[in-house]
Amino acid sequence: MNKLVEINFDGIVGPSHNYAGLSLGNIASASHKGDPSYPRAAALQGIAKMRGNMGRGLEQGFLLPLPRPNFRLLNDLALGDDAEPALRAAAWSASSMWTANAATVSPAPDTADGRCHLTPANLVTMLHRAQEWQDTQAQLRIAFGDPRHFTIHDAVPASFGDEGAANHMRFCEGHGAAGVEVFVYGKQGGRFPARQHEQASRAVARLHGLDPARCVFVEQNPEAIAAGAFHNDVVAVANERVLFTHARAFADQAGAYEAIRAAFPALEVVEVAEEDVSLAEAIRTYLFNAQLLTLPDGTMALVVPGECQESASVWAWCEKMLAGNGPIRKVIPVDVRQSMANGGGPACLRLRVVADPATVDARFMLDEAKAERIESVIAQMWPEQIDPRDIGTDALAKTVLEAREALLGVLSLDELA
Repeated sequence: MNKLVEINFDGIVGPSHNYAGLSLGNIASASHKGDPSYPRAAALQGIAKMRGNMGRGLEQGFLLPLPRPNFRLLNDLALGDDAEPALRAAAWSASSMWTANAATVSPAPDTADGRCHLTPANLVTMLHRAQEWQDTQAQLRIAFGDPRHFTIHDAVPASFGDEGAANHMRFCEGHGAAGVEVFVYGKQGGRFPARQHEQASRAVARLHGLDPARCVFVEQNPEAIAAGAFHNDVVAVANERVLFTHARAFADQAGAYEAIRAAFPALEVVEVAEEDVSLAEAIRTYLFNAQLLTLPDGTMALVVPGECQESASVWAWCEKMLAGNGPIRKVIPVDVRQSMANGGGPACLRLRVVADPATVDARFMLDEAKAERIESVIAQMWPEQIDPRDIGTDALAKTVLEAREALLGVLSLDELA
């Protein structure tokens, strides 16, 4: 009998990690446009976060950086030496590190055929992300290649924008039990693009063979999108029976709770009021872009960016919460500053997959020995710093290509070259 547990698959930060400010609506990304980036530090911060979760007794996997620069995209756009900088930078983007956007995942207990279904996100709203899904799918087909346990779909049609698990939540009594899946979408017409289309969410639910009675579709608050919550996981995160959310996350907050509770009566809401933490401060610190985890002893912990500890209002709220008797019993700050500067906190960096670890390709499961090998390659091969003028140069291309090739080699994943 399969032992179904939640496995967090973190994206290893790629060697071309840079700040080109390509993501409209991502305030952190825009504010750091043109700054020097530090790919080596970024990748090591990510590995340290993964090690932390392993140390807490949790299953930890990883996904690899996609091939960059993307010569196929450069050729398709016929880019020459005088190319628009943003177009060139798109082909160098390391945005696949944010694996919450890699796919939407429905575990086996939720699906009609009893297999775990994964649909790569099409990410059509932004060029630098829209190039990802085929390479992501190729990786998913290796990591989750056993057809007895997994089904990997194509992305939904590009007419409908799909941003993956960043706009998807699952409620259940335990990760291995049947769950209720909640899809959060936005409506167009605001200050920034609403990246998740309702029809994309509904298509994914149908592809995965979900019971319509155990699916809920909720509109994200347009005010949250306008404030910089370009994905729902910037203002809300779920784990088992708990929804941790800002009071302004959904267009109809009370209606959202009611709809979820109708499908999942055990719902427990932990809501942060606007007067305690403003929407702007929640987005600036990424309080909700956190990993809400069930620890081996059954208690829940919230892994937050270190920026939360530096915010008076956010940390005061966390301390008040911990002094109470709520379901979240620990708050654990982690250093992911390089990712945060581009608009990605702990939740962005991971894709949650409920599965038996024994059914996953072992090369994608992290242990201490593998973490040491990965860290060694990063320390030796990843650029220490990338300046904006480096993007597009032959010297950086050589460094980035060789670094990724070395990582594939030590992980015996050369078929992804």
